[in-house]
Amino acid sequence: MFESIISFFESIDPILAALLATTFTWLLTAFGASFVFFFKTMNRMVLDGMLGFTGGVMVAASYWSLLAPAIEMSEGEGFVKVFPAAVGFLLGALFLFGLDKTLPHLHINFKESEGIKSPWQKTTLLVLAITLHNIPEGLAVGVLFGGVAAGIPEASIAGAVTLAIGIGIQNFPEGIAVSMPLRRMGMSRWKSFMYGQSSAIVEPIAGVIGAVAVTFFTPLLPYALAFAAGAMIFVVVEEVIPETQQDKNTDIATLGFIGGFIVMMSLDVALG
Repeated sequence: MFESIISFFESIDPILAALLATTFTWLLTAFGASFVFFFKTMNRMVLDGMLGFTGGVMVAASYWSLLAPAIEMSEGEGFVKVFPAAVGFLLGALFLFGLDKTLPHLHINFKESEGIKSPWQKTTLLVLAITLHNIPEGLAVGVLFGGVAAGIPEASIAGAVTLAIGIGIQNFPEGIAVSMPLRRMGMSRWKSFMYGQSSAIVEPIAGVIGAVAVTFFTPLLPYALAFAAGAMIFVVVEEVIPETQQDKNTDIATLGFIGGFIVMMSLDVALG
């Protein structure tokens, strides 16, 4: 089945492929958000475990799918070879740091708000928080497809599709993480679902932007891959992991992280 998927993506334009792949990741977010139609609340231990899993997938994807290829395709030796990855990684982290400090958003626990003070409702701020997570995820998939379009040997359709699958898997609990708290606050099932799935709409947009940018500026690919990795790691360390440590489920969250890392590493090595 995976071979059939690869054959399909190889038969279409890489920019279109980036759009379809990131639409898939968005749909899995919507699938997670749809659980609000069946449950009003979710056990906090389960949620922390799933968020830990999300963090593990993101960290593994950052190295296996983004940083390692970025270093491999860079020219030179020693510090010269690692320079594009180091610069891109730093810029990606600083980009998310800037958004984190300026864009108003609310953490999942509804207690910690960040960014510029805003009169916006808590629901909007929560959706913006998850949207921040999804920007680097969409970029990551997009720049890999862009590398394929640019003819970079180290960028492959299989690798891009594998990354999209991994990100899609971890998007599932993100959809739940948005919709369930909203439902618990008294919002209708339909509105909770709409807010939950809308948090990932940015992924197809970011994916296409990343693919187009790399296509026109091929030398940017190592920097772009590392940029996406830096942004993803910033999200994990600044928000995902701390969120799982708010209650007494730290061991469950840690095991979830280990599980997510193993799943993404296995997918990338076996399929990518």
